[in-house]
Amino acid sequence: MRMPEVLANATEAIIAKWLIAEGESFTDGQAIAEVETEKALVEVPGEGDGVLGRYLAKEGSHVQVGAPIAVLTTQGEGAAEIEKAIADAGVSLAPAAPEPTPAPAATTAAPAPAAAAAPTPAAAPTPAAAPTPSASLHGTRLFLSPLARRLAKESGLDPAQIQGTGPDGRIVRRDVQAAIAKGGVAPAKAAAPTLPNIPAGSFTDIPHSGMRKAIARRLTESKSSVPHFYLSAPVLADDFLNFRKKYNDWAPKKVSVTDLILKTVAAAFSDVPAANCIWTDTAVRQFADVDVSVAVATDNGLLTPVVRGINHLNLEQLGAVTEDLIARARAGRLKQNEIEGGSFSVTNLGMYGTDEFSAILNPPQSAILAVGAAKQKPVVIDGEIKVASVINFTLSVDHRAIDGALAAEWLEAFVKRLENPFWLAI
Repeated sequence: MRMPEVLANATEAIIAKWLIAEGESFTDGQAIAEVETEKALVEVPGEGDGVLGRYLAKEGSHVQVGAPIAVLTTQGEGAAEIEKAIADAGVSLAPAAPEPTPAPAATTAAPAPAAAAAPTPAAAPTPAAAPTPSASLHGTRLFLSPLARRLAKESGLDPAQIQGTGPDGRIVRRDVQAAIAKGGVAPAKAAAPTLPNIPAGSFTDIPHSGMRKAIARRLTESKSSVPHFYLSAPVLADDFLNFRKKYNDWAPKKVSVTDLILKTVAAAFSDVPAANCIWTDTAVRQFADVDVSVAVATDNGLLTPVVRGINHLNLEQLGAVTEDLIARARAGRLKQNEIEGGSFSVTNLGMYGTDEFSAILNPPQSAILAVGAAKQKPVVIDGEIKVASVINFTLSVDHRAIDGALAAEWLEAFVKRLENPFWLAI
């Protein structure tokens, strides 16, 4: 079993947790391990029925994509077959050995710099290698998981000051996160030269998480390489909001404003199917079904789980799907395939009172709809000034895949559907 490419263009991932024990059987499609990427925990399923013979990568270890992480066997196979599979795969396993006892001289003199930096057999870059010990300032050795080491480095923490709670005192991710939460981040040294006029102690540097780095990278790429253009439309929303209220008065499963907007997006694509597309290097890819990403704010950053086949879901089904995806997004339990794909996104900041805004495209999708708050405003209806609920929508579009006229046609269909929502009951 090899580390899959769980994130497009990723070169490595982290074994977050083994879900079954060595020697335990699994069935086709059963999750065997959880793999941590920049934006999600991914369950890696088994292909076919079998037995997990041996781990080749420990929890918390960084593993290159394609590298062996476990030996899987069939019923009746044993140690001999496992050893043969390891040899055939060219995996060199470091022998499990206790930590060497420090020489007596180490108590009377500090270790030489060269000795502290010398690699040990346990640090060999193989999938099953034990965590690399790192020397502390006090001449003793510390054991850190690879993920804990990376988090400590990014946070400016001295591992020697962290209490390990893993096996044999090993420092694991939760220990580093606990140290960060207690304010254990070292003062930012690199920022001082670039901010000479800011008094020391008047700011705090919060290290970038992997998710925050991924968001920054993707959005920078989108904004700098995708030709955005924007269309906006104020929509009279009284009938739409009243429909939702009356529907929720009797429906067994209540729906949100976002649910109804998603359903309206799908209907607009049925009116203008040519807009349901994305740009690729060789073609404009047209989709038959409507898969839409929903922007979800979490404590760690923005996630965009994909609601698939909205055109085949009724309102009750749609409400259940979005509720589940949003809850698991905030709990950090999304699977990688649940945040990939789709041709369109919806981001709603109306609940924060935002009147209107323009969103950045989520590559490789071709459009994203920004939803503002429903507010009472004076409007002209049939030549008279009246007060009505108005929602401002702004459509950001990839001009490579969708021309201005096609985008305007789609937005017109969306507005017509939203201002006349009774088709939702059909």
